[in-house]
Amino acid sequence: MIELRCATCGVRACGLAPEERRYPAFCPSANGSVALKEAEALCMQEGEDRTIALAAARTEADGYMQDTRLEDTMDFARRIGAHHLGIASCVGLVREARILQEILEANGFRVETVICKVGSIDKEKFGLADEEKVRPGQFEALCNPIGQAKLLGEAGTELNIVVGLCVGHDALFFRHSEAPVTVLVAKDRVLAHNPAASLYLSESYYRRVRGK
Repeated sequence: MIELRCATCGVRACGLAPEERRYPAFCPSANGSVALKEAEALCMQEGEDRTIALAAARTEADGYMQDTRLEDTMDFARRIGAHHLGIASCVGLVREARILQEILEANGFRVETVICKVGSIDKEKFGLADEEKVRPGQFEALCNPIGQAKLLGEAGTELNIVVGLCVGHDALFFRHSEAPVTVLVAKDRVLAHNPAASLYLSESYYRRVRGK
């Protein structure tokens, strides 16, 4: 069993030229990791992984510290030849999804949008107790990220964009999406969909996230 501790590394030799700095002993780059060799081989082969890797690197370089994530998303889509895009959104961010659709279409993309409540499946049908609902005593539709992924697959989208799917629902969407997936909005209702703020404030206003 290996331990991966990159977040605690103060060396970061992996981002430098070979042998410019010594890898720490725990670094997977230093111990001939089979996983890393397999990953490199996949990116060296002609195919979707190589296409995506090159497109991502070129998008990063061309828009570095200039373009917004929205602009990066459109640039990346063009580089991988994705003209038919899908948007999987939370029902609570349907306005944002509509604005995104308008922007993408104005930039020449064909766009499909599917919200999370598609299918209107009763939560209780899946074994959720009434008291476990957001609003007990009322009908609540189950979020259906698998349905979103399947519908976008049927539509033939070439790149899917997540707009505010809940934690866990996004995981299911990633797992079942036929097309590559990127995230434009990560949901955090408390922090205006800026979840990184809880990290920046974890030593002050949001100390509670660090536990007792």
